[in-house]
Amino acid sequence: MLHLIKLSVGPKDVGQLRALQAGRAVADPPLRHQTRMVPKRAAEITAGGSIYWVVAGFVQVRQRILEIRDEAWEDGTSCAGLVLDPALVPVAARPVKPFQGWRYLEPAAAPPDVADGATAEGLESLPARLRQELRLLGLL
Repeated sequence: MLHLIKLSVGPKDVGQLRALQAGRAVADPPLRHQTRMVPKRAAEITAGGSIYWVVAGFVQVRQRILEIRDEAWEDGTSCAGLVLDPALVPVAARPVKPFQGWRYLEPAAAPPDVADGATAEGLESLPARLRQELRLLGLL
């Protein structure tokens, strides 16, 4: 198994990424992300791998990659279509420096999933207004 990591360009938070993908899933199913380069290690990725999304400078969520297809953009240029599970799974956020395209991500280097109902440590030391903002963004 192998994962990918990619910057989410455009959405400023996970909520915006979720809304963008929901619209794409309805307009042109199945939900997929198109990327210029076809992963050479596609068999490893589709054997349980995910795409880890970097949103606003932090890897924050992942999605299972169900299939990798050969596709074409509207101008006829070939690309890869990463067919995604619509579920965005929160992961332990960590900062990531900008990069272009996608990168392979070994399972040992991938951030762990955040369990449902889990709370972050040290929240009580944050100002109440900041905690509220983080809740509204879906980060707490």
